[in-house]
Amino acid sequence: MTISSASPFFERLHIFGLLIARGALKLRAEITGSFSIFGQWRSRQPERLLIAPQDVRTGDPTIAAEIYAGYYCFAGKIVNAHGRSPFSLDPPSPEWARILNGFGWLRHLRAANTALARANARSLVKEFITTSGKTGAHPAWDPGVVARRTLSWLSQSPMLLEGVNYDDYRRFIRVLSRGYWLLRRHVHDELAAEFQLTAALAMTAFALCVQGGTPLLKGAVAALNEQLREQILLDGGPIGRNPQTLVDLLFDLLPLRQAFAARGMSPPPELLNAIDRITPALRMFRHHDGALALFNGMGVTAPDRIAIALSYDDTRGRPIFNARYAGYQRLEASNALVIVDTGAPPPPLFSRDAHAGCLSFEFSLSMERIVVNCGNPGRRRPDLRASARTTAAHSTVTVNDVSSCLFSARSGVQSWFADEILSGPNAVPVTREDSDEGTTVRASHDGYQRRFGLIHERTLMLQADGARLKGRDRLIPFPGVERKDVNYAIRFHIHPSVTLVPIWDGLGVLLQTSRGAVLAYEAGGLPIDVEESIFFAAPEGARACQQIVVYGNAADIDEISWSFALQAPQVAPEQSEHKVR
Repeated sequence: MTISSASPFFERLHIFGLLIARGALKLRAEITGSFSIFGQWRSRQPERLLIAPQDVRTGDPTIAAEIYAGYYCFAGKIVNAHGRSPFSLDPPSPEWARILNGFGWLRHLRAANTALARANARSLVKEFITTSGKTGAHPAWDPGVVARRTLSWLSQSPMLLEGVNYDDYRRFIRVLSRGYWLLRRHVHDELAAEFQLTAALAMTAFALCVQGGTPLLKGAVAALNEQLREQILLDGGPIGRNPQTLVDLLFDLLPLRQAFAARGMSPPPELLNAIDRITPALRMFRHHDGALALFNGMGVTAPDRIAIALSYDDTRGRPIFNARYAGYQRLEASNALVIVDTGAPPPPLFSRDAHAGCLSFEFSLSMERIVVNCGNPGRRRPDLRASARTTAAHSTVTVNDVSSCLFSARSGVQSWFADEILSGPNAVPVTREDSDEGTTVRASHDGYQRRFGLIHERTLMLQADGARLKGRDRLIPFPGVERKDVNYAIRFHIHPSVTLVPIWDGLGVLLQTSRGAVLAYEAGGLPIDVEESIFFAAPEGARACQQIVVYGNAADIDEISWSFALQAPQVAPEQSEHKVR
């Protein structure tokens, strides 16, 4: 949803206040960053690298073969270089350029483990240094790209520096040093938001790896500690509320922990505590099939990456169930699992990937997902990204067919805010009760209060045997506001592998999974519609699916109870013990 000329006065006032705050942040960042220039003048360029952090991400040798053949496939775009340097080509998209210049793809050349692939890696890095090695306005020197390139070059340095001459070695170190000082100028730029943590990680890795980096380490670790405290919440959830963030962070934090050990130094307590908090939080988002729940920008899950990240968890801990800081709840009984979004949107600067899915949930039985959110279409379909962020793309209630959050537009004054959520639910009170009968979570949000005078309250109860999920949705008039004559829809997006069949003359729906489980959905005798939907988070791309929808009007019926009841065994007997750990 975007603001129009007919928008309420408070929304325009809110945006004006955000603009003033942004101006102050930008001024402070420029003043702070200017002081780091003096440090760069006083500092000597390091002579050599002492260690190389281990890259724990897996590589794909087939991608190395494609790169050697001149094909660069990034962000859903394939470019044939036709024998030219990829760094001299016009990029097909900004994201393609970011990935190319970030060099995360070097791990695929390392995975090929051939002399040809290693030589190709060194040749490409040399081409970059020749064409783009000096700081400037080039996309290669965007601070976020610099941070990613620094981490990639450091981890792949044994391959990149194998057999190189002295001059090429010095040029390599010089580009890394330039990147460090650029990051130091921008690491306190609060407008960069999530990038600040990546910058602090890259600065710390650089200071650990280079000879003579000890004087730089204190400031880098201080910045790292500050960002970890801000961006990793007390329960381990990310401030941006995207589950994928935790996976990406572990792949950066784990090598850094090892790098401190390799230098004979104790890792900062903030680093160790962050890793210890992140792993249970990551398990909280994980369905039994290994996929992560589709909240706030999460798209396709790479189960192997998650398994690798969690394999470094020494405690083999259980997931957390009540993440009140991150704003999520996990209900689990027998083979049934429910994960619920019970949080307000992230702060605007951290909300560029967040969705308007407050009080939405996902429901799975054993290895099969039943109720889902539509998910993030990812880099292959950026044209669908705005639709995927709306409340209607989530398994929750929409009022008057609008979202519970207000997204910035791409034109006018709002274009300053670059896809941020400008306003949304503020108060999201949550209560949880675990008893012998099951687990009950009750939460509400005020995302529709200003526009419609309504509070959405949702109660979910998962029985102790996992055989029934009961829910109740209420639209409560805000105190002092008359009951509104507005329409609403309760949506349940169903995974593409589940077949839906209307029953009871349209008063119920039978759901059958691919493994034979059967559930019956009913909504207290109200008519139920089965409509088309789309599932963005399938590995092969967007897939058609269906959704169960119950329509109503808040002036007529402001409370609806519904349930999913298991009608048959959840999985075939020989499959009942298979659960991802």
